[in-house]
Amino acid sequence: MSSYLPTLRQLRYLVAIDEHRHFGRAAEACLATQSTLSAGLQELENLLGVTLVERTKRKVLMTPLGEEVAARGRELLRGAEDIADLARAHGKPLSGRLRLGVIPTIAPFLLPRALPGLRRLYPELKLVLREDLTARLLERLAAGDLDAAVLALPYDAPEMEMEALFTDPFVLACPSGHPLAAKDSVGGADLADADLLLLEEGHCLRDHALAACSLPAPKRGEGMLGTSLGTLVQMVATGMGVTLLPRLAVEAGILAGTDLVTRPLIGGGARLLGLAWRKSSARKDEFRLLGEALFS
Repeated sequence: MSSYLPTLRQLRYLVAIDEHRHFGRAAEACLATQSTLSAGLQELENLLGVTLVERTKRKVLMTPLGEEVAARGRELLRGAEDIADLARAHGKPLSGRLRLGVIPTIAPFLLPRALPGLRRLYPELKLVLREDLTARLLERLAAGDLDAAVLALPYDAPEMEMEALFTDPFVLACPSGHPLAAKDSVGGADLADADLLLLEEGHCLRDHALAACSLPAPKRGEGMLGTSLGTLVQMVATGMGVTLLPRLAVEAGILAGTDLVTRPLIGGGARLLGLAWRKSSARKDEFRLLGEALFS
């Protein structure tokens, strides 16, 4: 009976074709030759007695059945990876490859500080890092392209397990001659009348910063937006307004070379940082060890 079942290799080939829609790129992703991948796909179609991929001279098209089989195959491949992870987790924790996503408002400030200690604790860990916005990291996590992700919480993703590990307070950053610089601390009422510069939409830090001061989100097209925290700092340094920064970024030196000063927020508004992983993952204990090492 088992001889009539698709193999994981055949399913991996089909999933790669579905993702890349190109035989050459799919073969490269599978570390196989194009002829080997084509033969494996043909074996799968012969085994199932159906056409999964339409081949033309200009493009590769998935049949409706091919798309459904690829989706099911993706689930089976994730399950097989979980089995391998389970076995590895019962051996030596945090060894081998671990694909970690990190959002851009955390990565450049946390990783340089945390990675040396992580290497000392777990020298056999091969960390593969990817920096991207939260929504795209969670998509990759759900697809099995990442093992875990460092995020700012909370974030609505019911299929993920999340654990908060670190509190990162917000501070006001403004020029030393700005009226708000004369205050010991600032609140939402102070910022309501200020030219508050924010990150563009898509960055969860934007929403967390506004929530920390109980401020409404500006209407679309209103206000000035930055593409990164570094851009915001330069905008504030040229007198365009004030901004809210996570203390993690300030302690990492993001204000170096400017005359900007910081002031704490009344009420101590902060964001929570932590890890997210698939609920089905067998590496939960390892991820908690990773979190402790990153945020210790």
